[in-house]
Amino acid sequence: MTKGVIFLAAGGTGGHLFPAESLAHDLIERGWDIHLATDDRAQRFTGHFPASQIHVVRSATIGGRNPIALAQTFWKLWLGNLDSRRLFRSLKPKLVAGFGGYPTLPPLYAATALKIPTLVHEQNAVMGRANKALAARVTAIAGGFLPDHGGAFSSKTIVTGNPVRPAVLAEVGKPYKASQAHQPFHFLVFGGSQGAQYFSTAIPAAISLLAPDLRARLVLTQQARPEDETQLRAAYQQAGIKADVAVFFTDMARRISESHFVLSRSGASTVSEIAAIGRPAILVPFPHALDHDQAANAAALQAAGGADVIKQSDLSPERIAAILTSAMNEPTRLAFIAEKARSTGKPDAARLLGDLAEAIATGQSVEEFKKGVRP
Repeated sequence: MTKGVIFLAAGGTGGHLFPAESLAHDLIERGWDIHLATDDRAQRFTGHFPASQIHVVRSATIGGRNPIALAQTFWKLWLGNLDSRRLFRSLKPKLVAGFGGYPTLPPLYAATALKIPTLVHEQNAVMGRANKALAARVTAIAGGFLPDHGGAFSSKTIVTGNPVRPAVLAEVGKPYKASQAHQPFHFLVFGGSQGAQYFSTAIPAAISLLAPDLRARLVLTQQARPEDETQLRAAYQQAGIKADVAVFFTDMARRISESHFVLSRSGASTVSEIAAIGRPAILVPFPHALDHDQAANAAALQAAGGADVIKQSDLSPERIAAILTSAMNEPTRLAFIAEKARSTGKPDAARLLGDLAEAIATGQSVEEFKKGVRP
């Protein structure tokens, strides 16, 4: 016998679906029956999603100004709204929770129209467009980096953090082991498919500027685009650098944990994982990110002293070389930064989000939840 049905709605990308999956696991342990509403792009990510059923709801992305295309988009969103209403009338969910992306619009609009309690989770420090469109209608807003004071919807916002993957949780609590003089220094560089392009040029140039004794200590792990991988690997081999270059690492959480220093973009998941594990980092916001959300995410960790944030336009190979030289010669400072980063991490974000979801599903108000009242 379950406590009832909870619908999770997420856009068909990993960035939206992975936090939803973490919450699903937590709510199932609490006795809830989980259903997922998403779009047809999500097939590659939902193979292990712990839902009783996955419902593909018609949706479309709002973009461009062509009136015919816009009319077609809104018509498809309206059809998705009707799809969702039929599902909700049949399954009678106690809560509908959205995780961003335009496919969340039809289920969340349908839920609010039917007076079903609703929740949206926003990973970034700047609210995405779909969540922004829903913010005034939903019962509660859970934030990864959103402020819970001073904003337009702060009265209904709870900072839960971003749920991190089980592989990351396995690394939480492992101490930072500083690299002393003459010891190997593990340097991790990653940045997603688009974000990695700049690093593929800048990092080899920077490493070539290091003193020979520092280059000898360096153990590099770098994520690269498919078109850069072979050339990058050859450049490091020719320079005598110990380097592991790949398009994708299945054990990234372990590599973050084993690193002495990280250089990366600042997507919400990346910042959350670096903070949960607690490693010193230079964060370089992707300059073309929509709404500049990466810069805002990075600022949250920088404010706590857990990372430095540098614009890509200010990050020349010479500056990277200088930063890396300082890092390799200052193990005590890096250990201090690692501890500051760890202090901002929220490894229990899935549980906190589960607490909020269960409270809203059982009729509790956000005000009561903020006061510490629990179901």
